[in-house]
Amino acid sequence: MTRPRTDLFADGGDTGRLMAELNWADTPLGAVSSWPQSLRAAVRVVLSSRYPMLLLWGDRLSQLYNDAYSALIGDKHPAALGDDVRVTLAEGWDVLAPLIRQAMESGVASWVPALQLLLERAGYREEAYFSVSHAPARDDDGRTVGVLTVCSEVTEQVVGERRLRLLRDLSLGGDGRTVDVDATCARLVDAIGGHPLDVPFAAIYLRDGAVLRRTACTGGDPGHRPVAETLPDVVDVADPSPAAHAWGLPDAAQGRPVDVPGVTDRLPLPAGPWGDPTRTALALPLPSATEDQPLGVLLAGVSPNRELDEAYRSFYQLLTQQVSMAVRNAKEYEQERRRAETLAELDRVKTTFFTNVSHEFRTPLTLMLGPLADALADTAAPLAPPQRERVETAWRNATRLLTLVNSLLTFSSLEAGRAHSDAREVDLPALTAELASVFRAAVERAGLALEVDCPPLPRPVTLDPVNWERIVTNLLSNALKYTFIGRIRIAVDADHDEVRLTVADTGIGISEADLPKLFERFHRVQGGRSRSHEGTGIGLALVHELARLEGGEVRVTSQVGVGTTFTVALPWSTARRAPATTPAPNGRGDVARAAVSEAVGWLTDPAGGVAEPAAAPGPAADELAGARILVADDNSDMRAYLSRLLAGQGWRVRSVTDGRQALDAIRQEPPDLVLTDVMMPVLDGFDLVRRLRADPATQALPVLVLSARAGEEASVVGLSLGADDYLVKPFAAAELIARIRTAIRRARTDPAADDTTAPTGDDAVPAGDEAPVPAAGGSRSAVDAPGSTRPAGVMAVAPAPPVAEPTGSRPAVRFAAEPVDAAPANGKPAGGAEPAGGEPANRGPAANAAPTGAAAVGAADDGLGDTLAAEWTYPSVPTSAAAMRRDVRLALAEVDVHADVLEDLLLAASEAMNNAVEHAQRPSRPEVQVRLQVGDDRVRISVRDFGTWRDRRPAMDRGRGALLMNAYGDVRLVSTGEGTTVTIERRLTDPA
Repeated sequence: MTRPRTDLFADGGDTGRLMAELNWADTPLGAVSSWPQSLRAAVRVVLSSRYPMLLLWGDRLSQLYNDAYSALIGDKHPAALGDDVRVTLAEGWDVLAPLIRQAMESGVASWVPALQLLLERAGYREEAYFSVSHAPARDDDGRTVGVLTVCSEVTEQVVGERRLRLLRDLSLGGDGRTVDVDATCARLVDAIGGHPLDVPFAAIYLRDGAVLRRTACTGGDPGHRPVAETLPDVVDVADPSPAAHAWGLPDAAQGRPVDVPGVTDRLPLPAGPWGDPTRTALALPLPSATEDQPLGVLLAGVSPNRELDEAYRSFYQLLTQQVSMAVRNAKEYEQERRRAETLAELDRVKTTFFTNVSHEFRTPLTLMLGPLADALADTAAPLAPPQRERVETAWRNATRLLTLVNSLLTFSSLEAGRAHSDAREVDLPALTAELASVFRAAVERAGLALEVDCPPLPRPVTLDPVNWERIVTNLLSNALKYTFIGRIRIAVDADHDEVRLTVADTGIGISEADLPKLFERFHRVQGGRSRSHEGTGIGLALVHELARLEGGEVRVTSQVGVGTTFTVALPWSTARRAPATTPAPNGRGDVARAAVSEAVGWLTDPAGGVAEPAAAPGPAADELAGARILVADDNSDMRAYLSRLLAGQGWRVRSVTDGRQALDAIRQEPPDLVLTDVMMPVLDGFDLVRRLRADPATQALPVLVLSARAGEEASVVGLSLGADDYLVKPFAAAELIARIRTAIRRARTDPAADDTTAPTGDDAVPAGDEAPVPAAGGSRSAVDAPGSTRPAGVMAVAPAPPVAEPTGSRPAVRFAAEPVDAAPANGKPAGGAEPAGGEPANRGPAANAAPTGAAAVGAADDGLGDTLAAEWTYPSVPTSAAAMRRDVRLALAEVDVHADVLEDLLLAASEAMNNAVEHAQRPSRPEVQVRLQVGDDRVRISVRDFGTWRDRRPAMDRGRGALLMNAYGDVRLVSTGEGTTVTIERRLTDPA
């Protein structure tokens, strides 16, 4: 038979075994054998439970508990067995005593969830939370002699929820106005300061170059030393001193978290539920987009009543991420706000500039339009027909310029918020029909039908008639510009809510992708067919802003290939404003008439239009008489002007409106030269050049590009596509004519278009196999290539005479790797060839001597081999760059040069040529020599002038010349008292 004591504790696990071994006779409970049956039953219930249970029995409140409870009291087990609970839990007795006393005195059980309790179970004063039930325990007589406690620890749950609330407060805080970094940091520390049990104090340090600056901090009660007085304001990250590293900030700024002990000695800050001093802090890097460059550091205190375990560290990791995200968002918002403010300021400055410039334009325009109108209306001294045509052209384009200025001025006023509506009571249907009638002739001339449906409205409408005229005019002009067949319909109608203007067409339509941007400033639908490419890109934006100014809105619906409908809707509430009492302005219909005048220019169809040559002044034996010029420009006045100007030179001019018509005209009747604008509908000038150069039949056709697009980028694009020259509007007529003559002469003297044609007459190679120096109108430069049968004799090059403007003369050429013979005594090259004008190829005192120095060509000293070597001499004039490009391109056609390398070299050489022409001072010879060498998989171009170089002021600098040359090749420059040589070198097959 087992002993009762053993039976009592048998199922109690480890704690039961300890209780069985305990000498209970030495405790207030006495020997187990003397225990009443009620106590034995209560002990069996406690030991058999897997839930934490504590039995307090007797006046001494002796403790009996199970294994689950022993885990809750930590180091106090097993000494607590049989001992007084008031001793074991002395630190928390002030909280437990009322609950236990209540259960014993009232005999009523209690339940307290999440009871905060101070425990010293792990070597420090710990903040713990328990959900506890206290029930009375009765003896065999039914008297309350103890308390049965059932409890569960909820510390992790309570602390975890509290920390989550802090993280939530950080993410949700802010009122929408604290968007700068400093205000955001202040908000963050305020939120952190509301949770001192987890974060006793905190400070945010942000990186500012090589230092950390404290942006905000929190912690401590007003009665204690403030945190701000203890923590440093600025810390140098590179400072090695102990003071700088006292709080671990430099290390954390490098991305390494730091535990900071000994906080009590530096910052005696009470913390936790019971005011214990803070002992430890953490210096944590605030992560940024750059992993090795933290945004800053969060310095935070650790609660003295919670263990810095993995869960606590994870919380701080989440805290730093939350702070970092908020600060980064604030920084990005600040940057975006600064960008927006900068853009707004630029927009304001631009608007002010447009306003000022528009006002300044009005005075000279008035002084142009007034005299022009007077001249056209003068019956006392009428203009001759040719002069009248010129004056009418000037008057039309000055009027168009005034319209553009007025549009810019109106738009700038709208942008600046200074525009206003000078509202008048108007008969809106009658006004709209009157404006539409101005367009009728132009619409019908375009082969379209104009439908006007403007029935009377039930009552007058109050709006600004000038603004309404601009709205109607822009919508009708837009419809005419993009409609080629069908009709244009304009209508006015109304219902109970609004008045509507509708302009519908059967034009090309607008894609859905472009509709959202249609009313944006300067937006233009790319690639759409139109009657003209001209325009500012603010017409529809102006309609949108003017409609808003009148209190309405603009709506658009469109389908590609079907048509477009614009609707301007004005609510009756805005259409019934009080009208202005000031006199109405004059000029009603002027905007519409100016728009129609411009539109008529789009409708002139020049297909097949030819200007026959006129009797030109000058020598009757002009070799260019009858030359065929093709002009491509979408501006009718410009076509008429160019046709009149060029026909006056004795040339036959044909004009077309776009690149597509130009290609068709070239196929029908190849011209001697193409003169093209850049901005054209259907096919622009650059695409035209690209297609001409891609077609072997038109590769050598001279192309001169005219454009209002000024700037080096535009010219580089045109020249890189293969254009022979690029001229910016406005241009001088004499310069245009000179450039055309040069291009045509060069093309006619260049047999590249027909390399199979054998030379005849003076161009034939003379007996004796000696190659002549080409005359001014001579043949293409020859080049040496492997296997060449060219004889050994070669001529030298003499300086060109001073030239005031391009004459179209072919530069002299000589060939490398061949001996240089002296010229004959008569000064003429062997074979009898003479330059144009009868001048000998060799001039000056060195006429009978072989050239030396830079004027001599040899292949032995260049280290580049003898695959090809050629040299040209050009007059020192701006048009020589185009001639040089053509010569180099043709020479390299016989060599396997990568296409990109060729284009790069031509661009770089053009810049070198331009610099030689523009910046050579007091040249001893008014010419530029260009040398081309190919060998050993490399190509080299040398450009030499014969003058001194001057310092360039910024205003004189081309801006990108040196950049282009260095970007497209290895550049060397040698400057001496006799001149400057620029050498550009590249590999033949490497485009990189």
